[in-house]
Amino acid sequence: MNIIRWVWRILMGVKNILVLLFLLLFFGTLYAMLHAIPSPVVPSAGALLVELNGTIVEQPAAASPAALLSGTADGMAQEIRLRDVVLALKAAATDPRVKAVALDLDGFLGAQPAALAEITTALDSVRGAGKPVIAFATGYADDSYRLAAHASESWVDPMGGVVITGPGGQQLYYRGLMDKLGIEARVFRVGTYKAAVEPFTRTEASPEAKQAAQAMVDGLWQNWLGAIHTGRPKARVPDYVRDLATVVRTPGSDMATLARRYQLIDRIGTRTEWNRRLVELAGAQDDAHPDQFKAIELANWVAANNETHDHGEIGIVTVAGNIVDGEARPGTAGGDTIAPMIREAIAKGHLKALVVRIDSPGGSVLASEQIRRAVIEAKEQKIPIIASMGGVAASGGYWVATAADQIIADPGTITGSIGVFGIFPTFEGAMAKLGLHADGVKTTPLSGEPDLYHGPSPEMAAIIQTGVEDIYRRFIGLVSQSRHLTPSRVDQIAQGRVWTGASARQLGLVDRFGTLDDAIAAAATAAKLDPKTVQLNFIQPHRSFIEDLLAGTLPGAEQGARVNRTAARNDPWTRLARRPSMLLARATQDAQLVLNGPAMQVRCLECAMITPVGGTTMASGAMLLSLSQLAR
Repeated sequence: MNIIRWVWRILMGVKNILVLLFLLLFFGTLYAMLHAIPSPVVPSAGALLVELNGTIVEQPAAASPAALLSGTADGMAQEIRLRDVVLALKAAATDPRVKAVALDLDGFLGAQPAALAEITTALDSVRGAGKPVIAFATGYADDSYRLAAHASESWVDPMGGVVITGPGGQQLYYRGLMDKLGIEARVFRVGTYKAAVEPFTRTEASPEAKQAAQAMVDGLWQNWLGAIHTGRPKARVPDYVRDLATVVRTPGSDMATLARRYQLIDRIGTRTEWNRRLVELAGAQDDAHPDQFKAIELANWVAANNETHDHGEIGIVTVAGNIVDGEARPGTAGGDTIAPMIREAIAKGHLKALVVRIDSPGGSVLASEQIRRAVIEAKEQKIPIIASMGGVAASGGYWVATAADQIIADPGTITGSIGVFGIFPTFEGAMAKLGLHADGVKTTPLSGEPDLYHGPSPEMAAIIQTGVEDIYRRFIGLVSQSRHLTPSRVDQIAQGRVWTGASARQLGLVDRFGTLDDAIAAAATAAKLDPKTVQLNFIQPHRSFIEDLLAGTLPGAEQGARVNRTAARNDPWTRLARRPSMLLARATQDAQLVLNGPAMQVRCLECAMITPVGGTTMASGAMLLSLSQLAR
């Protein structure tokens, strides 16, 4: 019997070893196949197809391996990296293989004003090189038309048109509902304009909040009109917006014809006719498809023109999305993700300068400070630091920017929001309606605080308010030291108010206007390098073996990397009809975040005004951001 057991153990051990070897061989083969995939093929000549199906963002959110395996990643809204579009257009301007740019905006869902500005600058460079840019959409909204206005030819489908609404909209207020439910919001704040708590304390906006919001959207509207005039001076946009509702009722009028009459677009035609126009410019795909132009896919073009180098002298780290404590996937700025990446890149000794690209409305003050300290450590190594602001660099985003030697923003960047608030929901009213009561014992005045049933005690309320004021003083101090302004002056322009980049520059919060490329050039100059020959190193989170494997084998793994040929055509009516449900979903999410989120928060209410909704920018449910875990 002992011999039989011994033989059985040997057989089982051999089996386990064979299984392990098989698994190692299997995954090793997949990994080898993944890295053996040849480089994307780029046609010898053709039109660069910039098909923007989704939203333009600074850093696309990454799907988790679990989502990829379960197939739920396919349902994620498609996000396209801004840098990929800008890089592709810049390369197209000088590459003789690109005969034209086909700008397909039928599935475009919008972008922040600063992102649109970078793309239009790149489109202008293509046109400046003598290459046509041919835009097409069934229906244009604010964001898509801003891009189309910088095309050589703007096409619209006969069944479509142009609907310009301008920035602005409605904010949902919860106070009436909270009164009915017996929920009380205990608020602690610093800043006259820190209006983010108002939806939970009021039934309408305060005069201060309306004043700040109106100034914000007015600035954005003027910036938008200026961008349209620069790209298409002959377009009579103000007249079109004023007359649209009246003139469209004229018998025989339609949206497409009206847009052409006011010189907003050049050609009315179907997608087939647009394709034929591009065939004239770039050639046919092949003999079997004479009506299809020879297209250079955006994903292939970006892969063939990769600009990142492991030993690049200029490091670029992205702080995008909500700033949160701990680690986070791309699309969210985790303090424990970004700070170690910066330190690791600096430790390698290759970097001569660092560009911090910020597109964030803020978040956790602890994580913001964690990232700022890592940037300061790089600065202490005599490495020049340039902050490049994207669409939003407010609250915690601006906190990080204070570590830079120079801050560069777009006139449409939303920045500032230097203010702090805390909100505690309590349920004494709801309990009374339900006949519930709470009682207990204490060993100190702070036992059981903050009291969910009766509200924070006076002692706890004083502690929370002191914490809010302390964070505000720290914020004021950082800005004062960084921008060489007196604390009283910073306090005067802070107060939780947000500004456009144009206003921020006048106030001294921003040094000058420019794009990410301008920030890179400034970093190179500060490091005494040639901006034309300098190599870049995009500092990004490392993907695991499983993520790397899934990204190359499963559809939907690379958000925005593939062309979606089945994207729905967005006529003007579909774009308008989409907005209410999206706004309601945001408002619902907003309320859930307040109830479930940290007690101490910083929120940029006006930042929601530039969040893309159905191809334009509107006010909606505000973004809720964690500032601290204090009194959670």
